[in-house]
Amino acid sequence: MKNYFSSDFKLGVLGGGQLGKMLLSETQKYDIYTVILDSSKDAPCAQICNEFHLGNLMDYEDVYNFGKLVDVLTIEIEHVNVDALETLEKEGVKVYPSSKTLRIIQNKGVQKQFFVDNNIPTARFKRYSKTSEIKEITFPFVWKSTQFGYDGNGVKMVKSSGDLKSLPNIECITEELIPFKNELAVIVARNNDGEIKTYPVVEMEFHPEANQVEYVICPARIDQKIALKAQEVALQVANSFSHVGLLAVELFQTQNDEIIVNEVAPRTHNSGHHTIEASYTSQFEQHLRAVLNLPLGKTESKVAGIMVNLVGEEGFSGDVVYENIENIMQIDGVTPHIYGKKQTRPFRKMGHVTIVNTDLNKARKTAETVKKTIRVITK
Repeated sequence: MKNYFSSDFKLGVLGGGQLGKMLLSETQKYDIYTVILDSSKDAPCAQICNEFHLGNLMDYEDVYNFGKLVDVLTIEIEHVNVDALETLEKEGVKVYPSSKTLRIIQNKGVQKQFFVDNNIPTARFKRYSKTSEIKEITFPFVWKSTQFGYDGNGVKMVKSSGDLKSLPNIECITEELIPFKNELAVIVARNNDGEIKTYPVVEMEFHPEANQVEYVICPARIDQKIALKAQEVALQVANSFSHVGLLAVELFQTQNDEIIVNEVAPRTHNSGHHTIEASYTSQFEQHLRAVLNLPLGKTESKVAGIMVNLVGEEGFSGDVVYENIENIMQIDGVTPHIYGKKQTRPFRKMGHVTIVNTDLNKARKTAETVKKTIRVITK
């Protein structure tokens, strides 16, 4: 095994946001030298990594030249130049997830076709080169931009032709609207040796306007048979990609208790933040283990965990203030995580709070209190 620890080994990470920042807590624990590329000098990772480089993640030269500096290259955001990653792989740099996987996942139309081709259950869909090509369709349906969507951006519920006219005229897909009982997620970890593990199924509650996750609840409040089916589908997805690293698989539990895949993210994910406090192995440590081909850690939860997203409050843009944070810190089992973004704006992800308890119902009530108490505003 290569000596990753206290050595001249370099792990490169494309992206210096909050996911990278939380990954750095694990690389620092093991004394692994970590190099970050991000387009902002004020990125959350900038001051705490071993080495920081400014660059455009979508620029071929920036990504290629950065990749030549490191031994293993991974991501904390999937919007990166895949052509550069493919060249780096040919030249011997280990890239996880692979350029092939990222090329599929970056485009939602290609991703959905991959599900169909690999017999992975998913909603019926159609692909369009432009929104204006959508004709003779039954309302309501879901419209998604094929590229660069995140945190609810690039996803719209279309209930009428008027809604359709307001959408940008870009490459997109339309999806059948699925009447579902629950939105679920499963995080899968897989290393290069093929060792694979799943975390417990989580349940997600979304903000009705922003289409962002408000609460992640672990374990999901579903029947064990449904949970097992969700994990089986997630494993099928990861194995179909031959994925290395972490893969977050977002799922719907239909009214008929079928499990279908919504979409996937080939990295650490919002649906796994609770694992820092609630699990034996956090998703960030697990991702590190997976991309370095180390033995995977135990994925079971120690206690029930609920994650509350901290997002910028509507009507506030500017220098951030976290109001009443000391009040929630007085509550047992509550841990805030602040991402280090100095500027807030409506619905921008600024941090999260984890609530742990041996009783899931008590944890959920506490989460509601936390949500009502803390405010992300400006001075």
